[in-house]
Order: sequence, then C-alpha cells, then structure tokens
Amino acid sequence: MTKLITDEQRAQLLANGRQSLKQENFDPTPVVKLFTPDAGATWLLAEIDPDDHDHAFGLCDLGLGYPELGWVSLAEIVEVRGGLGLPVERDLHFAPQKPLSVRAREARFAGRVVA
Repeated sequence: MTKLITDEQRAQLLANGRQSLKQENFDPTPVVKLFTPDAGATWLLAEIDPDDHDHAFGLCDLGLGYPELGWVSLAEIVEVRGGLGLPVERDLHFAPQKPLSVRAREARFAGRVVA
C-alpha cells in the first residue's frame, strides 16, 4: 500500500504551515494531490497546521461542483471510500506548478479541481 503522504511531503506541508503563520498573504503551491479513484473527490493540500498535524489546508473538491479552499482532517480523508469501497490515493504523477490561489480560481471556473 502506498503511503498517503510521504515524509518529504509532510515536511514541506509543515514548513508551509509555519510560513503561513508568519506571512499574512502566503500563497503556497500545493504539495500533494489526493483523490478517490472511484468517486469525484480531490484534495490539493498545501499546508499542515504545525500545532495540529491532523489538519491540512488546501483546495477541496468533493465532486459536487463546488471546490473550495478549506481545512480538512487527514484522519478523515484516510477513512473516505468511494462507491466501490476503494480508499483515497496519492497522485504519484502530480507536478505542483501553480500557487494555491491560481488552482482555486481555475477550479471555481471549471466547477472541479483541474490538475
């Protein structure tokens, strides 16, 4: 089984979380993309709260046509299952290139995460 978030990604997510506390308009690039292979949910995570390692911030799309920026529980994401009962996976080919604000704008226009 593939680890949902690698140690390297977790370190970057935590570094972004610390930077976010210091810099008011911090706009990080998403670090990891998680998705349900048998449903329409996608998460582009950009930071983890350094005081609560279960809470991650990013672009969240539950497949309902309303992607939004927000906080999610990593423990809850691990428990999510799609229609066929498949667990959430990490996109091994995700190449972060755009800041979170740009990804969010694109997602709102498209009605879904465009990655």
